Amino acid sequence: MSKKLQKERKAIKVIYVSSYIPRKCGIATYTKDLTNDINQLNPYALAEILAVNRQEENISYPWEVKFKINQNDLESYIQAANYINQSEADLVILEHEFGLYGGLGGDYIVSFTEVVKKPLIITFHTIIDDPNDKFGIVQKRLAERADAISVMINDSVLRLGEKYNISESKTAVIPHGIPDLPFGATEYFKRKKKLTGKIVLGNTNLLSEAKGIEYSLEAVAKIIKEKPNLVYLIIGQTHPVVLAKYGEKYRNFLKAKIRKLGIQKNVRFINEYLPLEELLEWLQAIDIYITPYLSPNQSSSGALAYAIGAGKPCISTPYLYAQETLSNDRGILVPFRNSEAITEAVLDLLSNPKQKIEMEKRAYQYGRLMTWASVALQHLDLFQTVLEGNFNNH
Repeated sequence: MSKKLQKERKAIKVIYVSSYIPRKCGIATYTKDLTNDINQLNPYALAEILAVNRQEENISYPWEVKFKINQNDLESYIQAANYINQSEADLVILEHEFGLYGGLGGDYIVSFTEVVKKPLIITFHTIIDDPNDKFGIVQKRLAERADAISVMINDSVLRLGEKYNISESKTAVIPHGIPDLPFGATEYFKRKKKLTGKIVLGNTNLLSEAKGIEYSLEAVAKIIKEKPNLVYLIIGQTHPVVLAKYGEKYRNFLKAKIRKLGIQKNVRFINEYLPLEELLEWLQAIDIYITPYLSPNQSSSGALAYAIGAGKPCISTPYLYAQETLSNDRGILVPFRNSEAITEAVLDLLSNPKQKIEMEKRAYQYGRLMTWASVALQHLDLFQTVLEGNFNNH
């Protein structure tokens, strides 16, 4: 952005309500990455964070976290709202995901929005299918409280309209952000990770049962009959919330399956919460990225967004986010819980290098609209429009 444009853009003081690093949580990482780039474009009013905190995690936060909301204490939400009302913030952006906030269906955050007097933007990372269950009721109340809603795919706008009667004019589509990575650097990163000469499949995730990795493993057992030099990477720790509740039950289930299928030499666990730079190195070493997720209603996925942005050919089950981002031959959709279809898709891509590179180019091109710098600019435009009162003319 030119200096002139930056001067014309008035500094906007924004408070973000979200989970935040170093908490091991996708929304925490998302908020850190987003505010990093917004700060670069909006340097005279740096982001302030109100972090939703699970006391048992005992996290030490960086300086930009000005207030900690105790997840399961309603009074803490009211205090946070009062803190905002007394601050010089121009507006508030609330990152909303189910399971992040306390109360019935996460309704403590509704009380927070009822006390906040500043303009409010809510980013919905998930749209609940049933508006009448406890989570749907909370979603509707939040949507009604917001001055503007931000979602990551067009389908979410339609679903908010059909199921929650929320006007399209109240909703902005801003994609999930991604790092700006070079195209076609796979072999370089394979060398770096000592994977030269291997066909590398994999995924990067906080592990939980909903990821459906077992279907990828069944596919690996079939693919190696034709491609014995294949390795499948399962990159990431077990999700901390899952770990606290169930321990390593799912990872142990996957390990037992690997032994049963006899593919121990072809699968590697990288059981760590990796710093971003290292995570991206592993991602860039992958030839084909696979997300065999089990939930059809998932309307955002940072992991898939990153893979698309890195120009990876992606094979995915048709959850909502994948349907939209991988359309127009940017990837391959396979049915849920179907290892046969994954096998077929992988072998098809490997035997058609021309098709594979075309898919990589289409994915990478699409990803240029999703870089964090672009997403930050789109957020600032939304902030400006809301503050000018032009966004939603109900």
